[in-house]
Amino acid sequence: MRQHQTKLILIGFILILTLGLSACQTTQPTEEALVATRLTLGYIPNIQFAPIYVALEKGYFEDAGFEVTLEYGNETDAVALVGAGEQTFAIASGEQVLLAREQGLPVVYVAAWYQEYPVGVVSLAEAGITTPQDLPGTIVGIPGLYGASYIGFNALLNAANLSESNIDLRSIGYNQVESLVTGQVEAAVIYLANEPVVLHSQGEDVDIIRVADYLHLVANGLVTNEKMVSRQPEKLRAFIAALTQGIVDAATDPDEAYQISMAYVENLADADETVQREILAESIKLWQTNQPGYSDPTGWKNMQTVLLDMGLLFQSLDLEQAFTNDFIP
Repeated sequence: MRQHQTKLILIGFILILTLGLSACQTTQPTEEALVATRLTLGYIPNIQFAPIYVALEKGYFEDAGFEVTLEYGNETDAVALVGAGEQTFAIASGEQVLLAREQGLPVVYVAAWYQEYPVGVVSLAEAGITTPQDLPGTIVGIPGLYGASYIGFNALLNAANLSESNIDLRSIGYNQVESLVTGQVEAAVIYLANEPVVLHSQGEDVDIIRVADYLHLVANGLVTNEKMVSRQPEKLRAFIAALTQGIVDAATDPDEAYQISMAYVENLADADETVQREILAESIKLWQTNQPGYSDPTGWKNMQTVLLDMGLLFQSLDLEQAFTNDFIP
């Protein structure tokens, strides 16, 4: 009888222990929930954003712990939202970070995407405009007196000891190709990976003056806020690793990147594939570096000087607070 009671007590203890362990296991999540995150890209869906599409399609962001939703729009507005804590990430150029910080917005540039500033001046070869010194007295079209195009063009003029007063600068919207071929302007401020490719596809022989050949500036990269930097450094590091892996993959296998992008860029399948692939190839030239994500301090110093000279910044900022290389792979 005593042995029988002992067995019953032992069985009951084991049953209680088993149930207790099962209860503990059911209350503990098997994996951490993904963090829903918006990532704003400038412009509209475009093959130039192939690295983002690659990172999404291959699950790099999910592996980093993020469920990313893409948005497209004005980078100035996106940076303001990031600074206000209403959004975590945006892709923006360096001047937007400095302009935002002067307004008291705690934004931080944490990983470079474009290693070269993607702005230049294009002209038809017959115009003979091959250096900045050829610009005085000419009609130059520009999308508008704002943004990276305007900043880059002024940086180019400053590097050549010129100013806007030396040229006839006209706002033409994003009609650079049409304005050039119809003779409305003699040169146009453009993105290196876009309009020159389109002009070539139309049989035009062109000359290009690249801003990066005259002055190193901070181009597009990943922007977040100080809260993310200080409170979630490992999460930030993982997100940057996902982004940079997408950049590397897209540069390594452009064919794969192009195919992936077709699911994200509306009407890409109906576009001129030769032109779009060439735009991707030219974009890759601007991304490639031995250290993906690295932001050169010299570019930040130059960018601040340009903004001060243009009167867009009113005082020098602490650049060490504006960017960091601490989180790149």
